[in-house]
Amino acid sequence: MREIPVTPNDDRIRWVELPGAEPARLYLHGLGASSPVYFAAAAVHPLLAGRRSLLLDLLGFGISDRPADFGYTLEEHADTVAAAVTTAGLRQVEVVAHSMGGAIAIVLAHRHPGLVSRLVLVDANLDPIAPDPERIGSSGIAGYTEAEFLAGGRAQVAERVGPSWWSTMRLAGPEGLYRSAVHLARGSDPTMRAMLLGLDLPRTFIHPEADGPSGADGLRAAGVRVVEVPDCGHNIMLDNPDGFAAAAAVALGADEGGQAPA
Repeated sequence: MREIPVTPNDDRIRWVELPGAEPARLYLHGLGASSPVYFAAAAVHPLLAGRRSLLLDLLGFGISDRPADFGYTLEEHADTVAAAVTTAGLRQVEVVAHSMGGAIAIVLAHRHPGLVSRLVLVDANLDPIAPDPERIGSSGIAGYTEAEFLAGGRAQVAERVGPSWWSTMRLAGPEGLYRSAVHLARGSDPTMRAMLLGLDLPRTFIHPEADGPSGADGLRAAGVRVVEVPDCGHNIMLDNPDGFAAAAAVALGADEGGQAPA
């Protein structure tokens, strides 16, 4: 495990690093998750193994510190990730990012030009969503005020998300979980979708076959490869490891023009 301080109070981001060849790959998890849990099997899959891989937990989640005085905006998350990557001695990384991690990865590529060489988004958030306390995920959490969430909403969320998601969500700092969800639901300015369309690098959006992204034609028109994976839900890498690895391997092996190798 490696770690670096990323705030004035010495709060630390931590990651599990797998040795291998460069360019390195950075894996980013979704809301209430942890990259070593969600991506370890993918990173060592025969189709993806052999590359230096950083399985990083965002500030507030997993094995990273959980400061209560951090803002947890998408931009702040992106900047702390950039600090971790550069401190690790890397000038560029290929980024594989799930859900909220995908939104942060887009902001990372937008705010730190040149740091991200390829972007593989795994059913990532591209647009703002309205708070709705009846739902699970970011919109449900954002339906509370922070005081309500800390007073009892977190326990209600635990009951709704189920034991599998809660196994990693319970590791998140309450403030970090709440504020990250609120800022994810609110989105960025410009939106994550607008940033993604404007990026000049190879981009792939991987999604479950049964649930494609809205605006897929617009993504394709902007040069984003849109790839569906069968037999999976939102957690593609866990539900269909082989299908995910195959889709990610093509994306990460694409040429600079964004076309799959022949």
